[in-house]
Amino acid sequence: MNENRPLSREFTKGLIKENPVLVMLLGMCPTLAVTTMASNAIGMGLATTFVLVCSNLVISLLKGVIPKAVRLPCFIVIIAGFVTLISFVLQRYLPGLYDSLGVFLTLITVNCIILGRAEAFASKNKVLPSVLDGLGMGLGFTAALFVMGSLREIFGAGSWFGLKLPLISKEPMLIFIMPAGGFFVLGCVIAAVNKLADRKPPKEISCENCPSAAICGAKGKGEGCPSESEGGK
Repeated sequence: MNENRPLSREFTKGLIKENPVLVMLLGMCPTLAVTTMASNAIGMGLATTFVLVCSNLVISLLKGVIPKAVRLPCFIVIIAGFVTLISFVLQRYLPGLYDSLGVFLTLITVNCIILGRAEAFASKNKVLPSVLDGLGMGLGFTAALFVMGSLREIFGAGSWFGLKLPLISKEPMLIFIMPAGGFFVLGCVIAAVNKLADRKPPKEISCENCPSAAICGAKGKGEGCPSESEGGK
């Protein structure tokens, strides 16, 4: 991490500029699967945020003692432990949400957002920046799911958080809560975010245009990914 970069930057980057769903296009499986209702979207987002923050914290603390040869299996074991914990909590106190999320709650363990932040950030940075990074990415993920879940529930079921809405509830457009509707809403939200951020497609694909270039260590166009240039070291 750049020591001159303020800690607030580690938190805010995941909200919009490096949003894991709307910019990096990660975690598409739960994004499309659980956003048929706003409540499910919030539940999945907050559960993922908890796992992100806790796993980043532990991995940052243990980065000096985890052998490089087995770092990924170790990361997965740590992440799985927190996923098991949040699963027990939801099953005990929010059984309805636990049943609604189903297998996708367990699949947080292999969510590429969490493993990606562990490998690209937490394993290379101090504890506080790693916690803020996980919190920002988790809240950005939650916000994206909430927007999608709200739109799909309002137009597809005529309700919001289970409350029926006048007029819309009489003739809801069921396609919005179907898989095709999920892809449509995701595309519209991504397009809206790009428009608001005035983000244009890169003229050339390279590390220079990657939102994670600063994390992985790439310095500019044409240099390529460090893992490739250094033989995966």
